[in-house]
Amino acid sequence: MSDQAKSSLRALTIAAIGIVYGDIGTSPLYTMKEVFSSEHGIPLTQENLLGVVSLIVWGLIVIVSLKYVTLVLRANNRGEGGIMALLALALSSVTYNSRWYFPVMLVGLIGASLFYGDSVITPAISVLSAIEGLEVATPAFQPYVVPITVGILVALYMFQRTGTAGIGKWFGPVMIAWFLALGCMGLVNIMKTPAILEALNPLHAIEFLAGKSWVAFIALGAIVLAFTGAEALYADMGHFGKKPVRLAWFSVVFPGLALNYLGQGALLMVNPSAVENPFFQQLGPWSVLPLVCLATLATVIASQATISGTFSMTHQAIALGFLPRMRVMYTSEREMGQIYIPLVNWLQLVAVVLAVIGFNSSSKLAAAYGIAVTGTMLMTTFLTFFVIRYKWRYNLLLCWLATGFFFTIDISLLSANVLKIVHGGWFPILLGVTMVTIMLTWKDGRNAVYQNLQKHLIPLEDFLQSLFVSPPVRVEGTAVFFRAEGDGVPHAMLHNLLHNKVLHERTIFLTVFNEDIPYVPERDRIKVLGLEHECYQVDVHYGFKDDRDIPRALELCASQGLDIEMMSTSFFIARQNVIPRVGGEGSSNMANWREALYATMSRNARDAADYYRVPSNRVIELGTQVEI
Repeated sequence: MSDQAKSSLRALTIAAIGIVYGDIGTSPLYTMKEVFSSEHGIPLTQENLLGVVSLIVWGLIVIVSLKYVTLVLRANNRGEGGIMALLALALSSVTYNSRWYFPVMLVGLIGASLFYGDSVITPAISVLSAIEGLEVATPAFQPYVVPITVGILVALYMFQRTGTAGIGKWFGPVMIAWFLALGCMGLVNIMKTPAILEALNPLHAIEFLAGKSWVAFIALGAIVLAFTGAEALYADMGHFGKKPVRLAWFSVVFPGLALNYLGQGALLMVNPSAVENPFFQQLGPWSVLPLVCLATLATVIASQATISGTFSMTHQAIALGFLPRMRVMYTSEREMGQIYIPLVNWLQLVAVVLAVIGFNSSSKLAAAYGIAVTGTMLMTTFLTFFVIRYKWRYNLLLCWLATGFFFTIDISLLSANVLKIVHGGWFPILLGVTMVTIMLTWKDGRNAVYQNLQKHLIPLEDFLQSLFVSPPVRVEGTAVFFRAEGDGVPHAMLHNLLHNKVLHERTIFLTVFNEDIPYVPERDRIKVLGLEHECYQVDVHYGFKDDRDIPRALELCASQGLDIEMMSTSFFIARQNVIPRVGGEGSSNMANWREALYATMSRNARDAADYYRVPSNRVIELGTQVEI
């Protein structure tokens, strides 16, 4: 490997430590505290302690190292990861008419919706658990924990519009310092009580599960908190690549986490009273305030990674047709992945603040956290099976063994967290049901609109042939008419001919195709087809992570003999006013309230011209009504 390649790998690995592992890296703040909390009723005995620590360490090995770092990172969509990229890959492995298409889509949407719940709880529980360290220093801080947490979170979300390009370079070094602190604190306590190293023997985990069946089952609901953030390393793979993500995990993150959990176990062996908050008591009273400061920085970085992940997933969901168009702002001139979606930002802030104020402590939020995490993990395993079996055609027995093993683990973890539904687990479920409803309604509504338009479709070729038998007046310039995939004559063109009775000297019918891959190379972006009489069909292909920039795409037409001068080009867009039916049979099978919801979303969706970066002074909008 060249020096330049080594330097690039080192830089990407440091960046991955800062961005990818913030969530799982801050789990030691609250995991051990929750496992032995009074609500779970697990006695703090040496036998139970060895079993719990062994489960956590081997869970990191099996769930994170084997499942995510080894298996799931292989199930990438041309280098891109995350539940939406995996869903697109899984859907491409089954045909649209397959009986598996809808179940696979539904599983993917449930996983994505639970990720939204995760993205709300992560900032809330992470920052709140860090600030709760002040209570360890002195109980006098207790009334100020929630207000300080809310203040930090509000500042974090207000900062989003400026992007992280400036401070992002510090994320890696700060998180390296955090993992080094975790490892050093763990080593100090392990050296004082080396008996905790017995937990490295997996027999302690097996004996704990087998011998304390019900107690162990309840414990799993809290132990899973040690694995939160495993989805993040998959979702952020596209930014760094598999090798830096794997190198960061095995060289820095896993050693730091394993040592700290062992260290907290060693502390509790000799000082059971520290169970109220073992993390902040690992080095004694002198270290509490410095640890609060470092933990706050680490949790803010963990929250930032989750927020950015939410923006990225929303952007992908819009491109894949599961959410309406929204305003997307690019916060970096060099990094296309750094985006800011104002509506998502402020809605998420409201949900996070409500979670902090409503639950009021990290312990109560922990009950809600497990459902979101384990649900997303289970959906990922399910989708991975379809990818490796039907997309890559791996041996069926191998697919069953590989995913079946992890499926059993995920089901066990999810089942343990189902017990917490009444204690807070309802929160991510409510968020998930809301998001699934919105995404399915948007998808079904778009299909209903498409079916309605198909009923009144006028074939384009036949129309042009009849039009030029007695052609209308041709005027100077180029007209671009947006035309949906599989559509006939654009409604905007019919309205223009009806009212203005003219046709531009050059007419372009433009169709945007959304592919189920992350990026489409520029060489494959454009396809131009001549239709005679200076009419052209232009197909533009985008991946679900591509920036939608129509003027830039039209510049590429020059390479295929169609030179477009933007200053003499007008864009005609049909603004669809969706009207839900009132009684009777419509073109959709949706309930009336879902039709009304879709119509509301459609009216408030981002303007197509703005979404496709078409200059506003070159756009002519013509309205059309569509009943569903």
